[in-house]
Amino acid sequence: MIQEGINGVCMALADSVPGVSGGTIAFIMGFYDHFIASINNVVFGKKEEKTEGLKYLLKLGVGWAAGMIAAVLVLSALFESKIYLVSSLFIGFILGAIPLIISEEKKNIKIGIKNVICLLAGIAVVALITYYNSRSESAGMDLSVFSLTEGIKLFLIGMVSISAMFLPGISGSTLLLVFGAYMPVVTAVKEILHFHFSYIPSMLFFGCGVISGAVSVVRIIKICLEKFRPQTIFVILGMMIGSLYAIVMGPTTLSVPKEALSFSNFNIIACLAGLAIVLGLQKIKERRISKGI
Repeated sequence: MIQEGINGVCMALADSVPGVSGGTIAFIMGFYDHFIASINNVVFGKKEEKTEGLKYLLKLGVGWAAGMIAAVLVLSALFESKIYLVSSLFIGFILGAIPLIISEEKKNIKIGIKNVICLLAGIAVVALITYYNSRSESAGMDLSVFSLTEGIKLFLIGMVSISAMFLPGISGSTLLLVFGAYMPVVTAVKEILHFHFSYIPSMLFFGCGVISGAVSVVRIIKICLEKFRPQTIFVILGMMIGSLYAIVMGPTTLSVPKEALSFSNFNIIACLAGLAIVLGLQKIKERRISKGI
């Protein structure tokens, strides 16, 4: 129970910030296959499989919820006031995670036309969404004022973003960032925790999108990882590379837009801290494997 709770907290901290997904953390810490299999079993498995999967996910979920609440209470202010430091930290996360995934999947990392196309496709998807979002006004959405159009948009954003939580690549928060919904959603969650219930209708639509996306995407991911793993890994790596551009453009999506991340405002110490955190998680995984945990 304690180990699953710690795993859940680590996933929540990753999911709450643009840069590294909960899937990346699960992959690095060695419980990714168990995580995906449990979700698949709960949705599609037999009765015994559903029970075992649900028990595991509930343990993981307790830690995830605790970690997410703690993160949301501090992240909105931190993201606004220390955007360049936080963005530099996220860059370090990504730069640390990419070689680890390549190392873990080295038997599937083979240079070929199909794999290169998949890599470029992953980069293009994130880069194009980020490029479009940087020229839109969606970052200024006010979730305390509900409209059906905004609700449908939030439903679709939730569906797409939750898929990233299950991928050891781009994070759901990065997708929220490129859709311009990161700060509005973080702010809405924080305000609901402070008993400001005008945000609830918008977040209900977002939550329904998250649930719908989780149910539909997990089966697809499982099939892709089983039958098309090399191509899937290259898409994931491409999305991670593309997310570097999303993080660089992150400051432009704030409620009061700032300049994009550049060499002049980049924080090398924060970047190195991000690298150290990812490498530390890898060491924890290796120690757990060596002890047979």
